[in-house]
Order: sequence, then structure tokens, then C-alpha cells
Amino acid sequence: MNLQKYLTEQKKEHVISRQIYKSGTSIGANIAEAQRAQSTPDFVSKMKIALKEANETQYWIQLLHETNYITAKEFTSIHDELVEILKILTAICKNDPQGNKDNL
Repeated sequence: MNLQKYLTEQKKEHVISRQIYKSGTSIGANIAEAQRAQSTPDFVSKMKIALKEANETQYWIQLLHETNYITAKEFTSIHDELVEILKILTAICKNDPQGNKDNL
């Protein structure tokens, strides 16, 4: 949310910042939903959605960097944390006890 505020107030960028806000907050929302899943397949489904949203967020962050809305230092700071989240979510999804490898 700090990134969206920075982008809209300092850089006057509204389109990508809104996309990052939506996909970035969706990661946490889907993980929270997964923690209260009704079944293992429901848990896995929510985690796969979180992974997709993390991938989308990574795309928007890269786009911001490539279009010079954020500096290399800002990009690295955000991207490194996002890569860790992607690794964790990928590991969870690969360990799907149902054996469902779709959507990865």
C-alpha cells in the first residue's frame, strides 16, 4: 500500500499502481482464506490463486522498473521480497497432496 501511495502521490501514476494494489493485496487475502479452507483441495486452490497473484505483482513491479517509475534500488528492495514469497507459494503448490499440478 505504501508503493501505491508513493506512485500516485509522487509519480502521478495511477493505472499500474492500482493493478499492483489489487494483485498485491490479493496474495495475502488468498493466503488468509487458505488458512480457513474447507478441505485440502480448497486450500491448494487458494494457494494457487495467491501464486498467480504474486506472479502478476512481479510483472507490474518489473514494468514499473523498466519504465523508470521506480529506481533499481527500489525495484531490488521490493522484488527480492516478492521472489521469496513466490518461492514459498511455489513450494506449497508443488507439495499439493492431491497431485494437481495444473495452474503452476
